[in-house]
Amino acid sequence: MASKAQSNTMMVAAFDFGTTYSGYAYSFRHDPNTIQTNQNWYAGGGASRLVSLKTPTSVLLNPKERFDKFGFEAEDKYASLTEGGKHHGWRLFWRFKMVLHSTKHLTKDVEVEDFCGKKMKAFPLFAMSIKYLKEHLFAAITRQTTGFEETDILYVLTVPAIWDDNAKWFMREAAVTAGVDPRRLKLALEPECASVQCETLSMAFKGAVTVQGSQFMVVDLGGGTADISVHERKADGTLKEIHITSGGPWGGIYVDENYMKMLNELFGEKAITELRKTEINDYFDVIREFEHKKRSFDTEKTNQLIVRISASLRDLAEKYSSKSLEERIGTLQIDNAIAKKGKDKLQFDTAIFKAWFERPIDLLMRHLKSLLAEPKMRSVHTVILVGGFGESPYVQRRIKSEITGVRLIVPSEAGLTVLKGAVRFGLNPDIVSSRIMKYTYGVAGYRDFDEKKHPEGKKKWLNGEWSVPKCFNVYIRVNDEVRVNQQVIMKSIPTSEITLTSVYRTTQENPEYTTDPGCELLGTIRLECSKDIPLQHQVLETTFMFGGTELLVKKKNKTTGKETDMTFECFQ
Repeated sequence: MASKAQSNTMMVAAFDFGTTYSGYAYSFRHDPNTIQTNQNWYAGGGASRLVSLKTPTSVLLNPKERFDKFGFEAEDKYASLTEGGKHHGWRLFWRFKMVLHSTKHLTKDVEVEDFCGKKMKAFPLFAMSIKYLKEHLFAAITRQTTGFEETDILYVLTVPAIWDDNAKWFMREAAVTAGVDPRRLKLALEPECASVQCETLSMAFKGAVTVQGSQFMVVDLGGGTADISVHERKADGTLKEIHITSGGPWGGIYVDENYMKMLNELFGEKAITELRKTEINDYFDVIREFEHKKRSFDTEKTNQLIVRISASLRDLAEKYSSKSLEERIGTLQIDNAIAKKGKDKLQFDTAIFKAWFERPIDLLMRHLKSLLAEPKMRSVHTVILVGGFGESPYVQRRIKSEITGVRLIVPSEAGLTVLKGAVRFGLNPDIVSSRIMKYTYGVAGYRDFDEKKHPEGKKKWLNGEWSVPKCFNVYIRVNDEVRVNQQVIMKSIPTSEITLTSVYRTTQENPEYTTDPGCELLGTIRLECSKDIPLQHQVLETTFMFGGTELLVKKKNKTTGKETDMTFECFQ
């Protein structure tokens, strides 16, 4: 249910904060079907001059470690400073979003490396990035509208559905630190946004996703992760999730890594390292050139691909090695698969390109086949592929050829599907009516000792009787279907003036103790009780609100009216 602050806004604006690229879109409530995106992200300099619908997720800090530039502007300015020898003290960060997926025990102190390998806390970088997008958006709006205030905007921030609660909370807090009013902020799950946007598909595809009872899978394949959800269209037009969201680190950056490994073999690690340090404009040209080739790679249209590299890279290779490029190609023992073309180009056989795609796409294929083989998925005959990496013809052909019995739909501008769907989700957040729980949630509590159930070593003498501490009191179980904003409420009597309620989660369906393997502490709720009223006369109420894009846990003293909510572990 939208709050009053959200429903009173004139506009919905969505930020897609991606691993490799970021952008925004917006729509006025009086004209919801007109969704605008910024068309002018500009990369200048070198061979890769281009206009893009998104800009790289790159942040440049000045020598005082204050924000200076974002996106293409950050990369281009850092390159310019490097070429002039004026970059000392400046710090460029890029592709740092994956730290929220790859860090097992996320805290607010998690660090990322800059372009030169020096570490910094990640949280300020996320906040700076969102602040930049927010200010860029507002400037774009005010150029076309007069009398518009920032308070007229409801913000939607997209997050991968496979992220855990701490990572989502990390993003929310970064947005709040960036100046977004938390009352006008919603998190949206990326594959769900794609599902919402699919209502705008052409009539040829609409029946696959809009007819009552139709079931379909959305694969959001971005730079860092593959994010997969499965929905059913209900009679009222809302979406019902029918499978736990899933996915993994199978995005396009892993193809980039394979390409860079090949360049290391061809030109030498020292040459690549110095290119990053001294000829960074050329380095970015290499990266941007490959990004274009990666997205357009199609085995049915060509047998060979030509990729531009910089002449400076070849010069650096000759500086550090006595072998020529032709000799280094020969040492790889790949029969005519790589050839030099002129001074600044390499020709690759498509077999080489395919090999760079293999690991992430093989893992994706294996996962999709496993999902579709489950009994509950037998009615799923449509797969919708979105995301920047999903635009790759090679990826599309792999899915078509290997996932039999399903219809593959790739919307136009697949890389913007999530972003536009996020705007539609902000306009109508109730369009997703139920979700499947990924975890069992509960709190640590006491139970009466039962010698038939509990080990002797776990009992503890409390208030005149034997009790068992650290029991897992379940509020909802993994795989349960929950309605949006469904509440589970439990009451208790306080045993001390300050109550500390520890909230846990696990993938187990029937956990016994919060100390069981796999149980994770999410956070703690602290609430003071009245000193003037006997504890046994006070009533505490703990409320879990499920079904939304974020977990909400509140605790209230029904006797005094005091209430508070959970502080996530990563922000304790």
